[in-house]
Amino acid sequence: MDYVLQTTGLTKVFGKKAAVSKVNLNVKRGDIYGFIGKNGAGKTTLIRLVSGLAHPTEGSVRLFEQTDLDKQRRKTGTMIENPAVYPNLTAKQNLTNYCKLLGLDPKNTVDQMLTLVGLNDTGKKKAKNFSLGMKQRLAIAIALLDNPEFLMLDEPINGLDPTGIKEIRELVLKLNRENNITILISSHILGELSKIATQYGVINDGVMIDEFSKEELESRCKGELEIKVDNVEKAANILTNNLGIKNYHIIDDKTIRILSDLDKAGQINTELAKNDVIVTSSAVVGQDLENYFLQLMEQNGRR
Repeated sequence: MDYVLQTTGLTKVFGKKAAVSKVNLNVKRGDIYGFIGKNGAGKTTLIRLVSGLAHPTEGSVRLFEQTDLDKQRRKTGTMIENPAVYPNLTAKQNLTNYCKLLGLDPKNTVDQMLTLVGLNDTGKKKAKNFSLGMKQRLAIAIALLDNPEFLMLDEPINGLDPTGIKEIRELVLKLNRENNITILISSHILGELSKIATQYGVINDGVMIDEFSKEELESRCKGELEIKVDNVEKAANILTNNLGIKNYHIIDDKTIRILSDLDKAGQINTELAKNDVIVTSSAVVGQDLENYFLQLMEQNGRR
């Protein structure tokens, strides 16, 4: 399998607190990797470690399956936290300045990049007068100047209005699909990431909780058969012993949720009624993505 980023046991300690603790993260070429975590979970620290802006206390980083990070980092672009733009310059002047810093020819790069991120019509408007979404797109353009194969975006939709979020989402998809750029995008908003990400990593208090694919997330959040009954213990025994259904959990003293066998709702209701269990309601319910995210956080917090 072709990886653009792998971290092994990556740890960064500030004082006595580990901002990142023994993180194993794997980004495959071609993916949009949704890096999920609450504010302060360690997302920015990890991106800083990968990009060389901080040094790990322990662990290792591999880029493009290589350990010569200085060389491989030239194939990456990074946007961390607030957009690093010159407020009194236009979008074109900003990109021209960054080209000079990177030793690139602005003539071959700037106009093309402005068009790519949708800022080619901003003319003489200074960056300080841009909307936050425009500033984010300009910062992404700066990160793209050296034609990276791997792009890391730290909370690019944070604070944006719905229009700005949509613009960033469409840009990320375009960069991935049309420009073949592998992207790691961090956010605490799972609902938005779920619209674009193909892989996910969840971090909480510096600890990597889980990595999973888009398909796995959809499977975990698919519908469950919720049955409300008068005797939950008796109903659970019937599910297990009479119907061979074991993939369920008891929510409260009246409610059971069955995670599989959704097509057997009629058979389940009939079997329960036949054994004198009163079913007051039976319906397929889905799990909200944000609730699933919070559930992951809570489970990790109890460990």
